[in-house]
Amino acid sequence: MIEINNLKKEYIEEDTSTLALRGITFSIEQGEFVSIMGPSGSGKSTLLHILSFLDRPTGGSYKFQGKSIDDMTDKELAHVRNKDMGFVFQSFNLLSRLTVYDNVEIPLLYSDIAVSKRKKLIVDAIKSVGLEEKIYTEAGRLSGGQKQRVAIARALVTDPNVIFADEPTGNLDSQSGLQVMEILESLNDKGRTVILVTHETQTAEFADRIIKIKDGMIESDKAIIANRNHRKNLK
Repeated sequence: MIEINNLKKEYIEEDTSTLALRGITFSIEQGEFVSIMGPSGSGKSTLLHILSFLDRPTGGSYKFQGKSIDDMTDKELAHVRNKDMGFVFQSFNLLSRLTVYDNVEIPLLYSDIAVSKRKKLIVDAIKSVGLEEKIYTEAGRLSGGQKQRVAIARALVTDPNVIFADEPTGNLDSQSGLQVMEILESLNDKGRTVILVTHETQTAEFADRIIKIKDGMIESDKAIIANRNHRKNLK
């Protein structure tokens, strides 16, 4: 699904050049659950922005589903992002005065999905995160954990191929964070690709694989399937 080769990102401000990514190479297959870890300033957020089409690299190559992003216009990237990618953020990014239903509907407003089909998609997405009883509750009245589950439902409503989760447990208590990670894990179990950015080892270990970034380079790239299978056996 994702193939990057010698990926670089350079920021230039006045006479100062900063190389945020220094030649990163890896691939991610359809259905993988991958965690990207690294300290502040390591380049992991820059990498996530490029992978999710929110930014472009300044060197190297990036292919998404076999197509180079160099061959795609900004408009084409935006279309693919809305159709094939779902996003979950640390700060939820919900509209507090809108209901759960209305927040989850937002990505559909920018899609080509028929209006007649939208209600079922919205309700199904909300049910998938266990919030059907809150469907017409204003988002501002929800707990942090519930808000993040709404964010996951919003990410799911367009049936994306890949979900990008940027520090999804960062603003949650441990129990709510666990519930959110179990939802992401269950989505991956159903075949959806999940790419998670986190600095928390316990959160990262929900994945099948951990890529550690340091100083804009890959420090390690290891599979941890055995750990995940052990956790499943404990359930």
